[in-house]
Amino acid sequence: MLLTIRNMVCDRCKRVVREELEKLGLTVGRVELGEVDVSDLPSALGLDSIRQTLQANGFDLVDDKKQALVEHIKILLINEIQYLKGERLSTENYSTFLERKLGYEYSHLSSLFSASEGHTLEKYIIALKIEKVKEWLRYDELTLSEIAWRLSYSSVQHLSTQFRQVTGQTPGQFRKATQVDRRNLDTLFSNESGH
Repeated sequence: MLLTIRNMVCDRCKRVVREELEKLGLTVGRVELGEVDVSDLPSALGLDSIRQTLQANGFDLVDDKKQALVEHIKILLINEIQYLKGERLSTENYSTFLERKLGYEYSHLSSLFSASEGHTLEKYIIALKIEKVKEWLRYDELTLSEIAWRLSYSSVQHLSTQFRQVTGQTPGQFRKATQVDRRNLDTLFSNESGH
């Protein structure tokens, strides 16, 4: 049985979900971002018990097909932008990539995402990219040109403009700042401050 789980955004999330489901007595197979294969549920254990355990750890069980598709969109984008999995072809933009991976037209995916999340898919992609830029700026190992190239920005100027629009700072100001304003990927749009 495949469970779709919201807010699984890192390897630590996968470990926690596996451990918590095993504590419930489930036999857990494959664990990926947003998805877990489990053996059939024991008769005494219902989905509500699983949902409560997951919620207690900051996750949630997704049992709606549309919501599961939205979670799949998020996982594909997190894997591409944050973890640089390289599944997106060099000739593909993100809309074409999502269409190819999910088998739906981008307009459908985009409207479904917006209705579910309260912001556009484009804003989500930008937010993920800006969080990756912040990470690289903080480590100070890459030039702005290298960062722009790795994240498929058309130019350093485009990256800098977008970065300033989202954060209120230039990349240079962010790099020099002592306070780091990084966000968890599962809460990119929580308590939005208008950026």
